[in-house]
Order: sequence, then structure tokens, then C-alpha cells
Amino acid sequence: MSTQEEEDLAAAWGAALDEEGAQPEAEAAAPAPDAMRVLNQAEIDSLLGFETGPSGSGEESGIQKIISSGLVSYERLPMLEIVFDRLVRLMSTTLRNFTSDNVEVSIDGIVSLRFADYLNSIPLPAMLGVTRADEWDNYGLVVVDSALIYSVVDVLLGGRRGTAAMRIEGRPYTTIERTLVERLIGVFLEDLTAAFEPLCPVQFKFDRLEVNPRFAAISRPSNACVLVRLRIDMEDRGGKLELLLPYATLEPVRELLLQQFMGEKFGRDSIWETHLAEELRSTEVALDVVLDEQVMPLAQIVELRVGDRITLGVAPGAPVRLRCGEVSLFEGELGRRDQRLAVRISRELERRKEMGAGS
Repeated sequence: MSTQEEEDLAAAWGAALDEEGAQPEAEAAAPAPDAMRVLNQAEIDSLLGFETGPSGSGEESGIQKIISSGLVSYERLPMLEIVFDRLVRLMSTTLRNFTSDNVEVSIDGIVSLRFADYLNSIPLPAMLGVTRADEWDNYGLVVVDSALIYSVVDVLLGGRRGTAAMRIEGRPYTTIERTLVERLIGVFLEDLTAAFEPLCPVQFKFDRLEVNPRFAAISRPSNACVLVRLRIDMEDRGGKLELLLPYATLEPVRELLLQQFMGEKFGRDSIWETHLAEELRSTEVALDVVLDEQVMPLAQIVELRVGDRITLGVAPGAPVRLRCGEVSLFEGELGRRDQRLAVRISRELERRKEMGAGS
């Protein structure tokens, strides 16, 4: 083999070794197929929770579901839905008398959310009525949107039907508009008070009217609240009225709101009450006939022996008392019937617990 052939063979052998050494490094440096995958917009929205659940079910997903899981759901307070349903029925009648028009009130939805999220979502212009519940020592918020403001002003001032709804924007509210909306909120708060009345006594009072959500801060931004969206339709006019109640406001009546609805008496079962009353009437109790009570020193009691006599401090024929435990029930006369001691009840005593000192 010539020198030239030897050099060519060595060069070929070195090139082959270089290719074998470089191939593992290239394989190690090559990224995995999934590492270079880019998420599309739908997957990003699903991850962040900006879209609803599958097939438009309305269920939250992703990070938004994790954040919302910290809220207390209104569904855990069954009686609250009954109160709002009663509110709708009361408002339908009250607003018909208030506007002298055919009014239909319906619930658009009941949701739980944070106070800051709601303030940021209020469509302006709107009027925000701050209400105070003195018995609960806290506040609530009533929001009237622009369409309902115009509709109420139009109806109460004799506007013609069939006119297109207008938005009040670009100018401050007039004194007439504010006064009429205050009257509407006052009527609404009266119905809200009546809706809670079967559950607990509370009076919702109008505190002030605001047009800037920043001035209607009745709770901390992170606090959870219950929002009720009401739709008010007056034939071809109408709008939305929203009620916001922080959970801190409802805390004094939380135990009442947890109970299940049973009839119009809010939790009372007349069948069970009747059965309990019948069983109590047939219950057997022991009555003690007390002839007399005396206070004696302990030393004198210790010295008592068989055959000693204790003189009663009452005359023969004096009335005796009938007791159940320590409660005096009746007063009567002691006698005999068929060779047995008997007591004839003469009058009923007041129900009071007597602390007997001993006999």
C-alpha cells in the first residue's frame, strides 16, 4: 500500500470517528417534541379560566375556579333563596301601585363574588344606594342602572309609551332624577324588610345615594358578597336593579339562613308540633303533697332518735301544696276517699320555681 493510500485511509477513519462522537451530542441537544409545543389561545383561556366549561355549561375552570373556590357559595344558605323569591312577589305588587303600570319583576341570577370584583363591573352611569340594617349593624348596596332610571323617570312623570329607551350619560343627574330614584329605592327597601320579616326582624334604611362606586365602599375589597340581579320590565321599558349584601351583613342570621324551608312559617312543622303536644299531654308525672316545711339546725337533726316527734306548724285542715319537683302547681285540701288519703284541688298556683330549704 502506497503512502498516499495510507493517508487517505487514515483520513476516512478519522472522519468516521468524528461523526460517531458528534451524533450523541446532537441527540442530547435536540429538544423533546413536547418541550417546543406552543399553546394556542383556546388552551391559554381554558388554563386561566376565561372561558366557561365544556359545551357552555357555565362552570368555571382553570385558575379562575381555584380562586373562586375560596368564596362561600350562596347555595349553602337555602333560606336566602326563599327570601329573595318572596321579595320578587312583593315587588311585583308594590311597583304596580308605585308606577300605576303593568310591572313584571324577575330574578336574573344570584351569585357569590368579591366586593372589589363587583365594584369594577358596575356599568356606568348608575345610581348606588347605600342601605343600613341597624339590627345587624352593617350595610348593603342597591344599584339602579341607567335604563331603569330613565324608565322610572319617564313613567312617574307621564311619559308616552312606545318611546325608545335612552341612556343618561354625559351629564350629572338632576335633582328630580335623584329624588325619584330615592323613592324607588325606598319602596324596594320596604319590600326587602317585609321579605326578611318572617325570618327575623330587621329594618333596612336608606343611608345615602352615590354615583361613583369608589364612594360606595361598604366592605373590604376581598370580602365575599351575595349579589341578586333583578329584572324589572314595564311593558316596553325597564332595566336592572341589583342588591349586594356582604356575608358580614348576613352573619347575625347565618344560623337561620342555614335551615330548610318548610311551609310559609319558615322552618316550623305543624304536624310535628301537634304530635309533640299530644304526647306531652299523656306523659305521667309524679306529684308530691307538701304539708309543711321547717328550717332546723343540723345539730338538732343529728340528735333525732326513733320515737321523737316533729310538730308541724300548720293547723288541722290547712291547705296543702302539690309539687312536681320544685315547682308548685296546685293548692288543695287534704282528706280521705275509700279509706285512702286524698287531696281535693282548690286552685291553681302561678308557675314559679321554689327553692325549698328542706323539711
